[in-house]
Amino acid sequence: MAGTETTRTSKSAGGEESTRGEDGGESTAPPYARYVALGDSQTEGLGDGDDTVGLRGWADRLAELLARHQPGLRYANLAVRGRTAGEIHARQLAPALALRPDLVTVVAGMNDLLRPRFDADEVAGHLRAMFAALTGQGARVATLTFPDLARITPLARPLAPRVDALNTRVRQAAQEYGVVVAETAHHPVVTDPRLWSTDRLHASPLGHERIAAAMAYTLGLPGSDDTWNRPFPTPYPAPAGWRAARAELRWAGGFLGPWLGRRLRGRSSGDGRTARRPDLLPWSP
Repeated sequence: MAGTETTRTSKSAGGEESTRGEDGGESTAPPYARYVALGDSQTEGLGDGDDTVGLRGWADRLAELLARHQPGLRYANLAVRGRTAGEIHARQLAPALALRPDLVTVVAGMNDLLRPRFDADEVAGHLRAMFAALTGQGARVATLTFPDLARITPLARPLAPRVDALNTRVRQAAQEYGVVVAETAHHPVVTDPRLWSTDRLHASPLGHERIAAAMAYTLGLPGSDDTWNRPFPTPYPAPAGWRAARAELRWAGGFLGPWLGRRLRGRSSGDGRTARRPDLLPWSP
């Protein structure tokens, strides 16, 4: 729970040990030279920029933070929107291993959770396989837990048990393979509407900034702290009564309906898309 002290320990590719406690204890993170991100739309960067001006996203923002301490950082982002855990495993793991990264982030499972048939153990199997392969090659691996979707949109209340089940499997798989976990699920601020785009499925630019800060803190990067989980100084002026109902209907018509339509037609937002940064290239903003 928020406020409960946890400590995460893992070894880097070079064998250095790094510990970060939620009490803000000191840690030493080795300099990472080769960072690869695996995942779906959140890691691809949806909600932070667009396909016209370009996407940024939390993984790019994390690469920027890493590059402050390792100017020669090389970074690849293999994430593609709409991908399930199985698809990430099948399509992104092998290319990631070929890049020989020393740091990898793996965020998967949300697209599985949103589908009619959800098997938390199946998702966990894909996570374990990816964690095992990447840590077995010597990479340090980081992941995160997911927020309660019902606190973002009331229509998502039936998904709450699925989110709990997924987060439990993420933690178990991570512990098994020494993967560090950014525990975003516990903190109330992660469902503040200001951290989410209008589709309520993807983080806003400020949300992506906080995810990157959470990852940096969990990895123990110099200069990182726990301010990412602090609430805003002023509460969000949430609509009430008929205004709230109208906002829900607007969201359902503008985003939920089209999303359900794609699912019924067996289509995905990632159909025909490839990774936007498949090669391990020097980081530049």
